[in-house]
Amino acid sequence: MEYKRSFVLSSLLILASTLSHLQRTNGDITYAIPEETKNGYIIGNLAKDLGISAKTLSARKARLDMDDASMRYCDIKANTGELIVAQRIDREALCGPKTICVLKYEIVLENPLELNHVVVEIMDINDNSPIFANGVIELEIRESTDKGTRFPINEAHDADIGLNGVQRYNLQENDHFSFVLHKKPGEGKYGELLLDRELDREKQQELTLLLTAIDGGTPQRSGTVVIHVKVLDANDNAPVFSQNVYKIRLPENSPFGTLVLTVSATDADEGVNGEVTYEFGHISRDVSKLFTLDSKTGNVVLNGTLDFEREPSYELGIKAKDGLGLASFANVIIEIVDVNDNAPVIHLKSLNSPIPENALPGTEVAIINVQDKDSDGNQQIRCSIHGNVPFKLNSSVKNYYSLVTTSELDRELVSEYNITITATDVGTPPLSSFKTFHISVSDVNDNPPVFKEQYYSAYVPENNKPGLSICTVNARDPDWRQNGTVFYSLSPREVHGVQVSSFLSINGETGVIHAVRSFDYERFRSFQFHVIARDNGSPPLSSNVTVSVFITDENDNAPQILYPSPDGNSYMTEMVPKSALSGSLVSKVIAVDADSGQNAWLSYHIVKSTDPGLFTIGLHSGEIRTQRDIAESDNMKQNLIVSVKDNGKPSLSTTCALYLVLSDNMSEISELKDMTHNEDTSKLTFYLIISLVSVSTFFLTFIILVLAVKFCQRNKPRLLFDAAVAIPSTHFPPNYAEVDGAGTLRSSYNYDTYLTTGSRTSDFKFVTCYNENSLPIVSTLRKGNEGDVHCSLMDLRDSEEILHPAPEENSIMTEVVPKGTLSGSLVSKVIAMDADYGQNA
Repeated sequence: MEYKRSFVLSSLLILASTLSHLQRTNGDITYAIPEETKNGYIIGNLAKDLGISAKTLSARKARLDMDDASMRYCDIKANTGELIVAQRIDREALCGPKTICVLKYEIVLENPLELNHVVVEIMDINDNSPIFANGVIELEIRESTDKGTRFPINEAHDADIGLNGVQRYNLQENDHFSFVLHKKPGEGKYGELLLDRELDREKQQELTLLLTAIDGGTPQRSGTVVIHVKVLDANDNAPVFSQNVYKIRLPENSPFGTLVLTVSATDADEGVNGEVTYEFGHISRDVSKLFTLDSKTGNVVLNGTLDFEREPSYELGIKAKDGLGLASFANVIIEIVDVNDNAPVIHLKSLNSPIPENALPGTEVAIINVQDKDSDGNQQIRCSIHGNVPFKLNSSVKNYYSLVTTSELDRELVSEYNITITATDVGTPPLSSFKTFHISVSDVNDNPPVFKEQYYSAYVPENNKPGLSICTVNARDPDWRQNGTVFYSLSPREVHGVQVSSFLSINGETGVIHAVRSFDYERFRSFQFHVIARDNGSPPLSSNVTVSVFITDENDNAPQILYPSPDGNSYMTEMVPKSALSGSLVSKVIAVDADSGQNAWLSYHIVKSTDPGLFTIGLHSGEIRTQRDIAESDNMKQNLIVSVKDNGKPSLSTTCALYLVLSDNMSEISELKDMTHNEDTSKLTFYLIISLVSVSTFFLTFIILVLAVKFCQRNKPRLLFDAAVAIPSTHFPPNYAEVDGAGTLRSSYNYDTYLTTGSRTSDFKFVTCYNENSLPIVSTLRKGNEGDVHCSLMDLRDSEEILHPAPEENSIMTEVVPKGTLSGSLVSKVIAMDADYGQNA
C-alpha cells in the first residue's frame, strides 16, 4: 500500500512538472507525459495550443500522422480537440537505453492544408528492477592475489534511465571483499570486487557473496546476484584487449554470415592462465539473436537482417577472460549504413469524388502523402502522374501533394478517370511505387437536347382518323439521368387562326405526334409548327425543331357542275338552229372538282340522248357539238344526260340534263313550254309569256335579220341560253385552278351573246350580235337601244379570272332584257374565280 501511494505521488509530481514545461519551439508543440499512462489520459488541448476552436479542428479533418503508423500511441479527441493516450506506452520497449524518448507527430489540417509538428516526450518511471545477466557470478581467484586487486563484475541492467537506473551496489558484509563502482569508457558504469584482505585457500576454498544493485527511483527497486569465489592458485595477469572501443560501419543489406569484426585480447600468463575466451556482456535478447561471438576467435558474425530504419546503430559489450577467471571488457559500436532498400509509399489522405464537370481549373481533388523510410538522398522523392489527364500535382508542404484540375472537365466526353501516381526516390538504384485511384465526374446540365434531324416532314392523307400517328421526333441529350431526360411539347402557335393543339398532340416522352382531328385537303394543304424538346435539369435547357405537315389529297369530292345548273327543279334549255352543220358548237357542260391532281381530271360522257347519233361531247372539254348536219326529220326536242367523272380511285361522277330545241323560227317557242314548265307554273309567269309573245312581232324582223347574217357567215354557231339557268348559282371551290383540257370552264372561251327574258320563267330568248370592235375594252355598262345592256371587260389582276362574261379582249358580252321584265327578275350574272386561298380568294 505504501508502495502504491509513493507511485501515485511520483506520477503526479512528474505530470505537474510536464504540464508546467509545455512549450512551442520553432512551430512545434511539445508535451511530456510519463510512461505507462492509462488509455484516454489527456495529454493536452491541441485546439487551444493551435489557437483554433475544437469545432474548426474537427471541420478541417485534423489527424495525426507519423512515420511508423503501425503504433500510434496517441490520438485526437474530435469533439474537444484534446490529445489523448490511445495505447499503452512502454518507454523501455519504445526507446530502450536512449536518454530522450519522444514520439513525433504531424498534425494535418485540410481546407486549407496546414501541417504542424507535435512532439510528445515519454518520461521514464521506475517500473523496472535492476537485473544481473546471470544469477550466479563465478570467480576464481588465486590466493596469491595481492590486496587491493580488483575483479570486474558485470553490472546489473536496469531498463529505466537516469535516477531510475542503477545508482549503487551493496555487498554483503564479509572479511575479504568490498564493492567499488566505476564509470565505463563512454560514461557507462561498472563495478569491481575489491580484495581488501588476502585470501587463504587453506583456510577457505570458496566464498559466497550476495551483491545487491539498487536504483534511484521512488520507491527503490533492487536486484541481487550471488558471487561465488573459488580460491585458486596465483594468476596475476588478466586479458587485455587490443583497444577499448571497436567501431565498425556495416551496410544494412549485408547477408547472413557476414563477418562484422574480430576482437582480440591477450594474457601475459602462460598455460591455462593465458588462454583467453570471449563472451558478450549484457546485451538484449534481440541483439543476441542478431549477432554471434566465437568464444575462441573473437569473431563477431551477423546472424540476422539489419534494418537501418529500425535501428541505426548497435553497441555490444564483450568480455575477455583467461582460464583462471581474470577478465577485461571492451565495447563494440556497429554503425548501420543506409542503403536504398525502401520504395516510397503513397498514402491517399483525402479524395473528393465525384467532382462536378463545371469545376474551375485549379480545384483541389485529392491530398497525397509520400513517405520513404530511407535517409538522406535515398529519401528524396519525385512524383508524377501517368497519362494525359487534366490533373497535376502541386507540392504544398513536406511530403504532401495536392492533386488539382488543370482544365475544364466534360462528363459527356470522359465520365471517370483512373489516376495513377508514381513516386520515385533518387537513390541508387532508384526505387519507385505507384498508386491508382478512381475519380468520377458528376453531371451538370450543360447540354440542351439536340434533334436528330434539322427539320421534319410529315405527309397525312386527308380524312384521316383522329389519333393517327403522323410523325415521330427524336432528340438526344448527352447529359446524365434527369439532366438527359427529354420531354417534348408543342410550341404555342396559331395555324390558320386556330391553336396548333387543336390539330395535333404529342407524346411528351416518346415524341410521337398524333392528329387530334381529321384534315381536309380542300381547306388547307400544309402548315408548320414547332416542337420543343426540354430536359429535366435545373435550370432546364431546351431546343426546338420545325415540323412541316403536308395534307395529301384523296378523291373525296365528286365533280361539281356549274353549267347547266345542277338544281333538279330547273330545266336547261338551249335553242339550236336547224341549219347547224356537223361539228357546230351547241353547248358546253362546265364542271369543276374540288380535289387536285389526277383526282380533278374530268372526263365527259353522254350517257343518254334522244337521238344517240346527233350530238357528241368532248371527252375533256365538255363541249357539245353536232355530230352530223341537222335534218328536217330530227326531233325538235332533244334531251341529253351527261355524266362527268373524275380520274380518282375510285372514280366519282355527277350527271346533268340538257334540253335542246331544234328550231329556226321563234313562232315555235310555244313548243318549249312543255320542256320548261311543270303543271303548277305560276300565273305570274303565264302573264309574262303572254307579254313576251305580244311584243315578239316587234322583234321578229330583227331576229330574222340576225339569223340570216349568221347563217351567211357560218363563222360562229348561235347559242341560246336561258339566263336563269346559264349562270350557275353555286360558287367555285377554294384553291380552284384552271387545268387545260381537264373539263373546267376555260377563261379563254367566249360566247358571243347571251339573251334572256329576265327571269327563270321566261320562255323567249333573243339573240343580238355586235361587232367585236364596236366597244372599247375599258367601256363600262352602257344603256343602248331597246333596253339592251352592254357588259364590257374591266381590268383584271393576275390572280383573278372571270368566267362569264368572256374576258377576251375586244369582245362585248351582250344580253337583251325585255322591257316588260318585272321587278326582281334575274338579268345576268358575272362568274369569276380566284386561284388564291382563304381570305385572299
